[in-house]
Amino acid sequence: MYTGLLHTHRLVVILFVLLYLIKLILLLNNSLAYEKFAQKVKVPEMIISTLFLLTGIGMLTQISEITTFIWIKMALVFGSIPVAVVGFKRKNKVLAILSVVMILGSYGLAEVNKKQKSAKKELTSQTITDKADPNYNAVEHGKVVFLSYCQACHGADGKLGLSGAKDLTLTAKTDAEIMEVLQNGKNSMPSYKNTLSADEMEALAKFIQSLKK
Repeated sequence: MYTGLLHTHRLVVILFVLLYLIKLILLLNNSLAYEKFAQKVKVPEMIISTLFLLTGIGMLTQISEITTFIWIKMALVFGSIPVAVVGFKRKNKVLAILSVVMILGSYGLAEVNKKQKSAKKELTSQTITDKADPNYNAVEHGKVVFLSYCQACHGADGKLGLSGAKDLTLTAKTDAEIMEVLQNGKNSMPSYKNTLSADEMEALAKFIQSLKK
């Protein structure tokens, strides 16, 4: 369900941004062409705007943690709508430009927030993380990594399921397949290829497999 909502939201966002960019370009260059276009897309614009808000609200209910970036994004998105309505209705070019900048800025913040989620964290634990140590335990090492990077969406037991996270106790993936997802990311899950080392990914895969037992 979440995956469908995510893809629908992304599609609606693209249509929403394209619509307002076209309107802005026409408003800045040809007032008559703008009026004709605005009249033709009046109904589609209402539908897209409604879906934009509904899918956005739906996504918010699935977020594991509302960060400062997300609060700012929400303020920009909800603020851009009345600015756009007034700007385009009154053909106020300054307000129209401002509304588009606010919309684009909000999704720039979304990307920043995604990168922040996958940023390298300091693992404060007494667990041995050196594979060369004779007392090294891959599952314990993986648990430390999991609690630092994955717990917010998957939960400590792997069953929480926020932001579209799968129930890890039911996964049928092999270690290699789990590591591939960690490297490339999937849906709302960011890539960790520049964050986690090969040893950390391998240990994380071992811990995830242990959740099935």
